[in-house]
Amino acid sequence: MLTLRRKGNSPEDAVLTKSHPNISVADPSALGPVTPEEAQLLANLDLARLPRHVAVIMDGNGRWAQRKHLPRAAGHRSGTQTARTTIETCARLKIEALTLYAFSVENWRRPKTETDFLMQLLREYLRQEMPLIQRNNIRMRFLGRASELPAGVQQDMRAAVEKTAKNTGMVLCLALNYGGRAEIVDALNEIVAQRNGESRNAPVTEEEVSRHLYTAGLPDPDLLIRSSGEMRVSNFLLWQIAYAEILVTETLWPDFNRARLLEAFVEFQKRERRYGGIREGGPDSEVPARVAGQ
Repeated sequence: MLTLRRKGNSPEDAVLTKSHPNISVADPSALGPVTPEEAQLLANLDLARLPRHVAVIMDGNGRWAQRKHLPRAAGHRSGTQTARTTIETCARLKIEALTLYAFSVENWRRPKTETDFLMQLLREYLRQEMPLIQRNNIRMRFLGRASELPAGVQQDMRAAVEKTAKNTGMVLCLALNYGGRAEIVDALNEIVAQRNGESRNAPVTEEEVSRHLYTAGLPDPDLLIRSSGEMRVSNFLLWQIAYAEILVTETLWPDFNRARLLEAFVEFQKRERRYGGIREGGPDSEVPARVAGQ
C-alpha cells in the first residue's frame, strides 16, 4: 500500500474552503489501494480544489470493440465498468455532482438492435449497481425526456430516484434521451406556460431559464471530459458548459481508468479560470460555480 501525502492545508486552501462552506475535502485513503501512477497523480492533486461538477461524454465504446474484433455490444458492456470506476472515484473524492452522457436524443437513429440492447443494459446497470450507489451515499437524477423512453426503463429510473432520495453524497446525473437544444426548448416552454398562467410579460432572464433546466439546483459543470478524441460537445449541456474547462482525451471510454480520471483533475487545476475577467497584479480570486436556478 502506497502512502499518500494529503494536500489542502495551505492558507490559500483555507480561504477557498471558507468561501465554499459546502466543500468537504476528501481523504485520498478513501480510494483504497492505488497504483504507482495513481499515487503520483494524487501527490500532484490539490484535493481542496477539485471541480464541483464533472460532466463526461462517454465516447468510443464502438471503436474499442472494433479494434478488438468484438461486437459493439461488448464495447458498451465494457464501458459500464468504466462508468462504475468513475462514479465510485468521484464519490469518494467528494465531487459534488457527476453527469454522464449515456444516451442522446440522436442515438435513436442507431439500429434498433443496438438501441434495444442499450436500454436493456441500462436496466441491468441500475439494478446491479444499486448496492454500490447506496454504499457510496449517492443520490441519482436523470436528465432528458424520460416520457419518451420505454416504460420499463422509466419504472427503473423512478425506482432509482426513490431509493436514493435520502442519500446526502454526490449527485449522479445520467443523461438519457438527452439533447442540449431539447433541454433549452423544454425550459422555454415551461416558462411560457407558467407566464401564461400568471399573465406576466417581463423579459426572460438567464436565471429564469436556469431554474427550468433539467439541472436546476446543481452547479454548472467546471470540467467537461470527452473520451475518444472527438473535438465536439455533441449537443451536451449546451447552456451549462458556457465556462467549463474542456478536456479531450484520445483514450477510448472502456480504457478510461482511474489514473486517466485523476490525470484530468490534475490538468484541470493547471487551468486559469477567469470567467471573462482578467488578471490584475495578483492571483485571481476563486469564483464559485454558478448554481443553476440561483
